[in-house]
Amino acid sequence: MDTDVMPAAFLGHGSPMNALDHNGYTDAWRAFGSSLPRPRAILAISAHWYINASAVTAMDRPKTIHDFYGFPDALFAVQYPAPGDPDLAAEITEIVKPTWVGLDRDSWGIDHGTWSLLVHAFPDADIPVLQLSINAEKPFDYHFELGAKLAPLRAQGVVIIASGNVVHNLGLVDPRQTETGFDWAQRFNEAAREYMTASPADAVGLRDHPDFSRSVPTSEHFIPLLYLAGLAEAAGSTTDVLVDGYTYGSLSMAAYTLGGASRPARATSPPSAAPLPSPDVVPPDDTNA
Repeated sequence: MDTDVMPAAFLGHGSPMNALDHNGYTDAWRAFGSSLPRPRAILAISAHWYINASAVTAMDRPKTIHDFYGFPDALFAVQYPAPGDPDLAAEITEIVKPTWVGLDRDSWGIDHGTWSLLVHAFPDADIPVLQLSINAEKPFDYHFELGAKLAPLRAQGVVIIASGNVVHNLGLVDPRQTETGFDWAQRFNEAAREYMTASPADAVGLRDHPDFSRSVPTSEHFIPLLYLAGLAEAAGSTTDVLVDGYTYGSLSMAAYTLGGASRPARATSPPSAAPLPSPDVVPPDDTNA
């Protein structure tokens, strides 16, 4: 096991079609993964495992979950056959005590919030992957504090990747805005950047921002950012911007990293994120993107 302190990240995943695309965002994810020493494991906190409990996957072979609608068959054919690590899952439940986290031995796996990133960052799918659920019943402070409790894992060779979107409002997407954000989305995204790069401990305060309700109409895509903020607070550090931008007006693709020997190489592909299905096929709110 590599005992170096491993980096952590929050990656804005956007459309699941990013799994099949090559653009400035996927370049940045790939650069992040290739900049790391080989991890013992990857612990992912995905917006798409949002349930009424705190749990960590604890199966030997987690399944690839295609939890979206209206996308091409090629996306449903994607598999990410990484192993799990039940022993590490048990360690995690001990590390975070007295916070209770249960062991999920058979219900979940690796959802698209995780594998759409990992197919770029760790394309060989040979590193064990675990997912930590987002407990929908808990307040923001709980998630920030749980993120901080995960900090010892970084010294045990575990890369922690939180996956969501700082701004995520599918009800207000504008397909004409492929690379820009609405004014309110930009204001909120920029406020989040200020917190994450200067005072991550205050990131929970974004809930009081005037543009919060439009930028975060539901919490599941925002909460993963609080896990990285908690990890940064535990490290007494701030985070760096890995890549930033917008798509469809109401989605932020911002990504942040914590730690690492050097910043990954800059993306070279066009910045445009992969698309959502046509609204004529399925309304954006129904895609589960």
